Amino acid sequence: MQRSDAETGQTTLVISDLPETAGRALRLSRWRFRFRRVGVPYLFLTPFLLVFLTLFILPLLYALWTSLFSERLVGGTVFVGLQNYQQALRDANFWGGVRNVALLLIVQVPLMLGLALVLALLIDSRIARWKTLFRLGYFLPYAIPNVIGALLWGYLYSAHLSPIAQITNALHWPPPGFLTESGILPSIGNVLLWQWTGYNMIVMYAALQAVPSELYDAARVDGASGWNIARYIKIPLIAPAIVVTIIFSIIGTLQLFTEPQIMYSIAQNLIQDHYTPNMYAYNLVAINQQDNYSAAISFVMGAIVFVWSYLFILGSNRRRRA
Repeated sequence: MQRSDAETGQTTLVISDLPETAGRALRLSRWRFRFRRVGVPYLFLTPFLLVFLTLFILPLLYALWTSLFSERLVGGTVFVGLQNYQQALRDANFWGGVRNVALLLIVQVPLMLGLALVLALLIDSRIARWKTLFRLGYFLPYAIPNVIGALLWGYLYSAHLSPIAQITNALHWPPPGFLTESGILPSIGNVLLWQWTGYNMIVMYAALQAVPSELYDAARVDGASGWNIARYIKIPLIAPAIVVTIIFSIIGTLQLFTEPQIMYSIAQNLIQDHYTPNMYAYNLVAINQQDNYSAAISFVMGAIVFVWSYLFILGSNRRRRA
Protein backbone atom coordinates (compact mmCIF):
# COMPACT_ATOMS: atom_id res chain seq x y z
CA MET A 1 0.00 0.00 0.00
CA GLN A 2 1.35 3.48 -0.92
CA ARG A 3 0.88 6.68 1.13
CA SER A 4 1.71 10.40 0.22
CA ASP A 5 3.31 12.93 2.57
CA ALA A 6 1.47 16.27 2.33
CA GLU A 7 4.52 18.39 3.34
CA THR A 8 7.24 16.76 1.23
CA GLY A 9 5.04 15.40 -1.54
CA GLN A 10 6.85 12.07 -1.39
CA THR A 11 5.20 8.69 -1.68
CA THR A 12 6.15 5.91 0.72
CA LEU A 13 5.41 2.17 0.51
CA VAL A 14 4.11 0.48 3.63
CA ILE A 15 6.05 -2.77 3.97
CA SER A 16 3.43 -4.34 6.21
CA ASP A 17 0.95 -4.48 3.29
CA LEU A 18 3.25 -6.58 1.06
CA PRO A 19 2.27 -10.04 2.45
CA GLU A 20 -1.42 -9.37 1.77
CA THR A 21 -0.72 -8.29 -1.82
CA ALA A 22 1.54 -11.28 -2.42
CA GLY A 23 -1.09 -13.62 -0.95
CA ARG A 24 -3.77 -12.33 -3.33
CA ALA A 25 -1.45 -12.75 -6.32
CA LEU A 26 -0.55 -16.27 -5.18
CA ARG A 27 -4.21 -17.26 -4.78
CA LEU A 28 -5.04 -15.83 -8.20
CA SER A 29 -2.13 -17.72 -9.75
CA ARG A 30 -3.26 -20.96 -8.11
CA TRP A 31 -6.83 -20.47 -9.32
CA ARG A 32 -5.62 -19.88 -12.88
CA PHE A 33 -3.43 -22.97 -12.71
CA ARG A 34 -6.30 -25.16 -11.46
CA PHE A 35 -8.64 -23.82 -14.12
CA ARG A 36 -6.15 -24.54 -16.88
CA ARG A 37 -5.48 -28.01 -15.52
CA VAL A 38 -9.06 -29.05 -14.68
CA GLY A 39 -11.48 -26.56 -16.16
CA VAL A 40 -10.11 -26.22 -19.70
CA PRO A 41 -10.34 -29.96 -20.52
CA TYR A 42 -13.95 -30.06 -19.33
CA LEU A 43 -14.63 -26.92 -21.34
CA PHE A 44 -13.60 -28.77 -24.49
CA LEU A 45 -15.57 -31.85 -23.40
CA THR A 46 -18.77 -29.87 -22.83
CA PRO A 47 -20.16 -30.23 -26.42
CA PHE A 48 -19.68 -34.00 -26.32
CA LEU A 49 -21.16 -34.26 -22.82
CA LEU A 50 -24.23 -32.30 -23.91
CA VAL A 51 -24.77 -34.51 -26.95
CA PHE A 52 -24.13 -37.66 -24.88
CA LEU A 53 -26.59 -36.52 -22.23
CA THR A 54 -29.26 -35.55 -24.77
CA LEU A 55 -29.02 -38.51 -27.12
CA PHE A 56 -28.06 -41.33 -24.73
CA ILE A 57 -28.58 -40.71 -21.01
CA LEU A 58 -31.96 -38.94 -21.18
CA PRO A 59 -33.51 -41.48 -23.62
CA LEU A 60 -32.15 -44.29 -21.44
CA LEU A 61 -33.73 -42.82 -18.33
CA TYR A 62 -37.00 -42.26 -20.21
CA ALA A 63 -37.02 -45.89 -21.39
CA LEU A 64 -36.36 -47.06 -17.83
CA TRP A 65 -39.26 -44.95 -16.58
CA THR A 66 -41.50 -46.25 -19.38
CA SER A 67 -40.72 -49.86 -18.50
CA LEU A 68 -42.34 -49.35 -15.09
CA PHE A 69 -45.79 -48.71 -16.60
CA SER A 70 -48.30 -50.69 -18.62
CA GLU A 71 -51.05 -49.75 -21.07
CA ARG A 72 -54.44 -51.25 -20.19
CA LEU A 73 -57.83 -51.05 -21.82
CA VAL A 74 -59.39 -50.03 -18.53
CA GLY A 75 -57.49 -47.40 -16.64
CA GLY A 76 -55.03 -46.37 -19.35
CA THR A 77 -51.39 -46.12 -18.31
CA VAL A 78 -50.89 -47.79 -14.94
CA PHE A 79 -47.76 -47.98 -12.82
CA VAL A 80 -46.85 -51.66 -12.42
CA GLY A 81 -43.33 -51.46 -11.02
CA LEU A 82 -41.23 -54.53 -11.93
CA GLN A 83 -44.14 -56.52 -13.37
CA ASN A 84 -42.90 -56.11 -16.95
CA TYR A 85 -39.50 -57.44 -15.94
CA GLN A 86 -41.07 -60.44 -14.23
CA GLN A 87 -43.05 -61.13 -17.39
CA ALA A 88 -39.88 -60.87 -19.50
CA LEU A 89 -38.09 -63.42 -17.33
CA ARG A 90 -40.96 -65.88 -17.94
CA ASP A 91 -41.36 -65.08 -21.66
CA ALA A 92 -40.55 -68.15 -23.80
CA ASN A 93 -40.31 -66.03 -26.96
CA PHE A 94 -37.65 -63.82 -25.40
CA TRP A 95 -35.54 -66.72 -24.17
CA GLY A 96 -35.89 -68.44 -27.52
CA GLY A 97 -34.26 -65.40 -29.12
CA VAL A 98 -31.54 -65.43 -26.46
CA ARG A 99 -30.86 -69.08 -27.31
CA ASN A 100 -30.41 -68.24 -31.00
CA VAL A 101 -27.91 -65.45 -30.40
CA ALA A 102 -26.11 -67.56 -27.77
CA LEU A 103 -25.62 -70.34 -30.33
CA LEU A 104 -24.18 -67.81 -32.77
CA LEU A 105 -21.93 -66.48 -30.03
CA ILE A 106 -20.60 -69.91 -29.13
CA VAL A 107 -20.06 -71.16 -32.70
CA GLN A 108 -19.73 -68.24 -35.07
CA VAL A 109 -17.65 -65.80 -33.00
CA PRO A 110 -14.70 -68.19 -32.33
CA LEU A 111 -14.71 -69.20 -36.00
CA MET A 112 -14.76 -65.57 -37.15
CA LEU A 113 -12.03 -64.37 -34.79
CA GLY A 114 -9.87 -67.42 -35.47
CA LEU A 115 -10.08 -66.78 -39.20
CA ALA A 116 -9.37 -63.06 -38.66
CA LEU A 117 -6.27 -63.92 -36.61
CA VAL A 118 -4.98 -66.32 -39.27
CA LEU A 119 -5.48 -63.74 -42.01
CA ALA A 120 -3.75 -61.03 -39.95
CA LEU A 121 -0.77 -63.30 -39.30
CA LEU A 122 -0.55 -64.28 -42.96
CA ILE A 123 -0.59 -60.69 -44.18
CA ASP A 124 1.99 -59.72 -41.55
CA SER A 125 4.34 -62.55 -42.51
CA ARG A 126 7.51 -61.94 -44.50
CA ILE A 127 6.44 -64.13 -47.40
CA ALA A 128 3.18 -62.26 -48.04
CA ARG A 129 2.88 -60.40 -51.34
CA TRP A 130 0.37 -57.71 -52.42
CA LYS A 131 -0.50 -56.98 -48.80
CA THR A 132 -2.47 -53.84 -49.61
CA LEU A 133 -4.62 -55.69 -52.12
CA PHE A 134 -5.45 -58.48 -49.69
CA ARG A 135 -6.15 -56.06 -46.83
CA LEU A 136 -8.56 -54.15 -49.03
CA GLY A 137 -10.23 -57.34 -50.26
CA TYR A 138 -10.76 -58.73 -46.77
CA PHE A 139 -11.99 -55.39 -45.41
CA LEU A 140 -14.33 -54.61 -48.32
CA PRO A 141 -17.35 -56.60 -46.98
CA TYR A 142 -17.30 -54.46 -43.82
CA ALA A 143 -17.63 -51.32 -45.96
CA ILE A 144 -20.89 -52.64 -47.42
CA PRO A 145 -23.92 -51.62 -45.30
CA ASN A 146 -25.49 -54.42 -43.26
CA VAL A 147 -28.81 -54.14 -45.08
CA ILE A 148 -27.19 -54.42 -48.52
CA GLY A 149 -25.06 -57.36 -47.41
CA ALA A 150 -28.07 -59.20 -45.99
CA LEU A 151 -30.03 -58.60 -49.21
CA LEU A 152 -27.13 -59.92 -51.32
CA TRP A 153 -26.89 -63.09 -49.29
CA GLY A 154 -30.65 -63.45 -49.25
CA TYR A 155 -30.52 -63.47 -53.04
CA LEU A 156 -27.80 -66.14 -52.96
CA TYR A 157 -29.84 -68.21 -50.50
CA SER A 158 -33.06 -68.04 -52.55
CA ALA A 159 -34.17 -71.39 -53.95
CA HIS A 160 -35.59 -69.72 -57.10
CA LEU A 161 -33.20 -66.85 -57.85
CA SER A 162 -29.87 -68.04 -56.49
CA PRO A 163 -27.22 -69.02 -59.08
CA ILE A 164 -26.10 -71.68 -56.58
CA ALA A 165 -29.57 -73.28 -56.67
CA GLN A 166 -29.65 -73.05 -60.47
CA ILE A 167 -26.31 -74.85 -60.75
CA THR A 168 -27.40 -77.63 -58.40
CA ASN A 169 -30.66 -78.05 -60.36
CA ALA A 170 -28.76 -78.27 -63.64
CA LEU A 171 -26.49 -80.95 -62.19
CA HIS A 172 -29.47 -82.76 -60.62
CA TRP A 173 -28.00 -82.38 -57.17
CA PRO A 174 -30.15 -81.92 -54.06
CA PRO A 175 -30.97 -78.24 -53.47
CA PRO A 176 -28.85 -76.45 -50.86
CA GLY A 177 -30.51 -76.16 -47.45
CA PHE A 178 -29.76 -72.51 -46.80
CA LEU A 179 -33.34 -71.54 -46.01
CA THR A 180 -34.38 -74.57 -43.98
CA GLU A 181 -35.18 -74.97 -40.31
CA SER A 182 -31.73 -76.41 -39.58
CA GLY A 183 -29.85 -74.17 -42.03
CA ILE A 184 -31.22 -70.70 -41.37
CA LEU A 185 -29.10 -70.01 -38.29
CA PRO A 186 -25.83 -71.12 -39.97
CA SER A 187 -26.84 -69.03 -42.99
CA ILE A 188 -27.15 -65.93 -40.80
CA GLY A 189 -23.85 -66.83 -39.16
CA ASN A 190 -22.24 -67.02 -42.60
CA VAL A 191 -23.38 -63.47 -43.35
CA LEU A 192 -21.81 -62.26 -40.10
CA LEU A 193 -18.65 -64.22 -40.85
CA TRP A 194 -18.36 -62.65 -44.30
CA GLN A 195 -19.04 -59.13 -43.06
CA TRP A 196 -17.04 -58.87 -39.83
CA THR A 197 -13.96 -61.05 -40.37
CA GLY A 198 -12.17 -58.33 -42.32
CA TYR A 199 -12.86 -55.69 -39.66
CA ASN A 200 -11.42 -57.85 -36.87
CA MET A 201 -8.50 -58.78 -39.11
CA ILE A 202 -7.64 -55.09 -39.57
CA VAL A 203 -7.72 -54.51 -35.79
CA MET A 204 -5.36 -57.43 -35.19
CA TYR A 205 -3.11 -56.48 -38.11
CA ALA A 206 -2.81 -52.91 -36.78
CA ALA A 207 -1.72 -54.34 -33.41
CA LEU A 208 0.86 -56.51 -35.17
CA GLN A 209 2.33 -53.45 -36.86
CA ALA A 210 3.08 -51.97 -33.44
CA VAL A 211 5.27 -54.93 -32.42
CA PRO A 212 8.99 -54.04 -32.74
CA SER A 213 10.64 -55.93 -35.58
CA GLU A 214 13.77 -56.39 -33.45
CA LEU A 215 11.94 -59.09 -31.51
CA TYR A 216 11.41 -61.08 -34.70
CA ASP A 217 15.05 -60.67 -35.74
CA ALA A 218 16.27 -61.84 -32.34
CA ALA A 219 13.97 -64.87 -32.47
CA ARG A 220 15.20 -65.82 -35.95
CA VAL A 221 18.80 -65.56 -34.76
CA ASP A 222 17.91 -68.02 -31.98
CA GLY A 223 16.52 -70.40 -34.59
CA ALA A 224 12.79 -69.81 -34.11
CA SER A 225 10.56 -70.74 -37.03
CA GLY A 226 7.76 -68.61 -38.40
CA TRP A 227 5.19 -70.70 -36.52
CA ASN A 228 7.05 -70.28 -33.22
CA ILE A 229 7.36 -66.54 -33.77
CA ALA A 230 3.62 -66.28 -34.38
CA ARG A 231 2.72 -68.49 -31.42
CA TYR A 232 5.12 -67.23 -28.76
CA ILE A 233 5.72 -63.62 -29.79
CA LYS A 234 3.03 -62.19 -32.04
CA ILE A 235 -0.12 -63.65 -30.50
CA PRO A 236 0.84 -62.93 -26.84
CA LEU A 237 1.83 -59.35 -27.69
CA ILE A 238 -1.47 -58.57 -29.48
CA ALA A 239 -3.59 -60.27 -26.80
CA PRO A 240 -5.17 -56.92 -25.73
CA ALA A 241 -6.36 -56.30 -29.30
CA ILE A 242 -7.77 -59.82 -29.48
CA VAL A 243 -9.64 -59.22 -26.21
CA VAL A 244 -11.13 -56.02 -27.64
CA THR A 245 -12.38 -57.84 -30.74
CA ILE A 246 -13.91 -60.57 -28.59
CA ILE A 247 -15.75 -58.05 -26.42
CA PHE A 248 -17.08 -56.17 -29.45
CA SER A 249 -18.14 -59.48 -31.02
CA ILE A 250 -19.99 -60.54 -27.87
CA ILE A 251 -21.88 -57.26 -27.71
CA GLY A 252 -22.65 -57.20 -31.43
CA THR A 253 -23.83 -60.83 -31.59
CA LEU A 254 -26.13 -60.54 -28.58
CA GLN A 255 -27.63 -57.38 -30.14
CA LEU A 256 -28.14 -58.98 -33.57
CA PHE A 257 -30.97 -57.36 -35.52
CA THR A 258 -30.36 -56.31 -39.14
CA GLU A 259 -29.53 -59.64 -40.77
CA PRO A 260 -32.44 -61.70 -39.35
CA GLN A 261 -34.81 -58.78 -39.89
CA ILE A 262 -33.92 -58.73 -43.60
CA MET A 263 -34.10 -62.53 -43.82
CA TYR A 264 -37.54 -62.38 -42.19
CA SER A 265 -39.04 -61.06 -45.43
CA ILE A 266 -37.44 -63.96 -47.35
CA ALA A 267 -38.18 -66.83 -44.97
CA GLN A 268 -41.12 -65.85 -42.78
CA ASN A 269 -41.92 -69.47 -42.00
CA LEU A 270 -38.42 -69.94 -40.52
CA ILE A 271 -37.70 -66.60 -38.85
CA GLN A 272 -40.31 -65.38 -36.41
CA ASP A 273 -40.73 -61.85 -35.14
CA HIS A 274 -38.97 -62.93 -31.92
CA TYR A 275 -36.02 -64.69 -33.58
CA THR A 276 -33.56 -62.44 -31.70
CA PRO A 277 -34.18 -60.30 -28.59
CA ASN A 278 -33.69 -57.05 -30.51
CA MET A 279 -36.16 -58.19 -33.17
CA TYR A 280 -38.62 -59.06 -30.44
CA ALA A 281 -38.27 -55.66 -28.77
CA TYR A 282 -38.62 -53.88 -32.12
CA ASN A 283 -41.71 -55.81 -33.21
CA LEU A 284 -43.36 -55.32 -29.83
CA VAL A 285 -43.31 -51.60 -30.57
CA ALA A 286 -43.80 -51.57 -34.35
CA ILE A 287 -46.54 -54.22 -34.54
CA ASN A 288 -48.06 -54.80 -31.11
CA GLN A 289 -47.72 -51.25 -29.77
CA GLN A 290 -46.36 -52.54 -26.45
CA ASP A 291 -43.87 -49.79 -25.71
CA ASN A 292 -43.63 -50.48 -21.98
CA TYR A 293 -42.97 -54.19 -22.28
CA SER A 294 -40.52 -53.59 -25.12
CA ALA A 295 -38.52 -51.24 -22.89
CA ALA A 296 -38.39 -53.92 -20.19
CA ILE A 297 -37.21 -56.51 -22.72
CA SER A 298 -34.46 -54.13 -23.85
CA PHE A 299 -33.19 -53.58 -20.31
CA VAL A 300 -33.20 -57.29 -19.53
CA MET A 301 -31.19 -57.93 -22.71
CA GLY A 302 -28.84 -55.08 -21.80
CA ALA A 303 -28.24 -56.76 -18.44
CA ILE A 304 -27.45 -60.05 -20.19
CA VAL A 305 -24.96 -58.32 -22.52
CA PHE A 306 -23.33 -56.64 -19.53
CA VAL A 307 -23.02 -59.91 -17.60
CA TRP A 308 -21.53 -61.83 -20.54
CA SER A 309 -19.03 -59.05 -21.28
CA TYR A 310 -18.10 -58.61 -17.63
CA LEU A 311 -17.54 -62.33 -17.10
CA PHE A 312 -15.27 -62.50 -20.13
CA ILE A 313 -13.25 -59.46 -19.03
CA LEU A 314 -12.98 -60.87 -15.52
CA GLY A 315 -11.80 -64.22 -16.84
CA SER A 316 -9.25 -62.66 -19.19
CA ASN A 317 -7.83 -60.47 -16.41
CA ARG A 318 -7.44 -63.46 -14.09
CA ARG A 319 -5.68 -65.44 -16.80
CA ARG A 320 -3.35 -62.53 -17.48
CA ARG A 321 -2.44 -62.20 -13.79
CA ALA A 322 -1.84 -65.93 -13.52
